[in-house]
Amino acid sequence: SSDLRLQRLHARLSGEAPALRSIGARFMHFVDADGPLDDRSRALVQRLLEYGPRRAPADERGSLFLVVPRPGTVSPWSSKATDIVRNAGLTAVRRVERGVAYFLDVPGGVSPAARTALAAHLHDRMVESVLAGLEDASQLFAQGEPQPLVTVDILGGGRAALERAN
Repeated sequence: SSDLRLQRLHARLSGEAPALRSIGARFMHFVDADGPLDDRSRALVQRLLEYGPRRAPADERGSLFLVVPRPGTVSPWSSKATDIVRNAGLTAVRRVERGVAYFLDVPGGVSPAARTALAAHLHDRMVESVLAGLEDASQLFAQGEPQPLVTVDILGGGRAALERAN
């Protein structure tokens, strides 16, 4: 159950923040569209993104840790959800992405050093990032300019070739 997972997470995080009072968590969804969605489209997106069992609202006291896929990547969940939304007729939607908002209630707040240590327990840094605010979520949809393909002859040039390429 979700409550059991939060209890386990609380136990892990208490090592980094002994005064941790509570943890709340909920999914957050982000939509990249060609423009603002009208009321009908917004309502349809909201209905499509209601899934899973109904749960009590998350406790949203404390510091926000927003765990999202690494910017510049598209999660498998996003690929499937975007297909579903577009197949429902919402062609203005370019992409849908999902994150998990964790709310950590620590008296006096979370120091920058503790934030880094706590974030390490909340995400897989190979595929996820932790954002401090909802306003930072726009970077989920940022697209960089493609760079030309470069090959490095590691077998012939060894470490020196790799260092030159870097």
